[in-house]
Amino acid sequence: MSNYEFIKTEVEGPLFIVTINRPDQLNCLHPMGNAEMGKAFDEFAANPDLWVAIVTGAGEKAFSAGNDLKFAASGQKSPVPMPASGFGGLTSRYDLYKPVIAAVNGFAMGGGFEIALACDIIIAAENAKFALPEPRVGFAALASGMHRLPREVPLKKAMGMMLTGRTVLAAEGKEIGFVTEVVPQGKALEEAKRWAGMILECSPMAIKATKETVLTGLKTADLKAAFDHKVPGIAKLMASADHKEGPKAFAEKRKPTWKNEQ
Repeated sequence: MSNYEFIKTEVEGPLFIVTINRPDQLNCLHPMGNAEMGKAFDEFAANPDLWVAIVTGAGEKAFSAGNDLKFAASGQKSPVPMPASGFGGLTSRYDLYKPVIAAVNGFAMGGGFEIALACDIIIAAENAKFALPEPRVGFAALASGMHRLPREVPLKKAMGMMLTGRTVLAAEGKEIGFVTEVVPQGKALEEAKRWAGMILECSPMAIKATKETVLTGLKTADLKAAFDHKVPGIAKLMASADHKEGPKAFAEKRKPTWKNEQ
């Protein structure tokens, strides 16, 4: 993996862990940090040996408090553009069918919350705090938050957050529906790894086909049209060694050995 200045990456077998590493700035992301996040998730997407990713923040205070407004206000010119994959390298990445888990410790504000919303599963420590507070400072949540949140929770709940910019604690986040699980402070990454482990027990080809089918199907409100549209990942799965290995391992009463290849 590449060397980075503002993030850290770790590989534990097929698990890829990305840590935003600016704890003194509450893991806010400036253009250079966003560029590194984009590159890291490009590496994850392209590497067939990496099946699941976790994104988290260094320290216990923050997952990410969003855009680095101090950098923006400083007048410094960015040496790099915003990656095409969006804030945190994830918010505009629409073709990644490998699962990504957010391990949220502390503040997930603005762009930080939008990164978490772009993940498939959110594991939140009890001290996690979520908000899209941009209207309070004359901004708007332009990194997909205004679209993802009302697609992931009931509209009135989403509007209640977005039109006030109010902060929601982890327990309420689970009640509203955007948090998958709440764990004690300091345990978010550990729990995210446990969930990753459960995913890794499954065929990676089946997981990718499932995510691709779900995200593609959500593009239409017509159930039959969604059902009838078969995504490329399904064809790849049906033609794969994994599709044969699953029943064979079940019959032989052993754990399957996934190949992740056709």
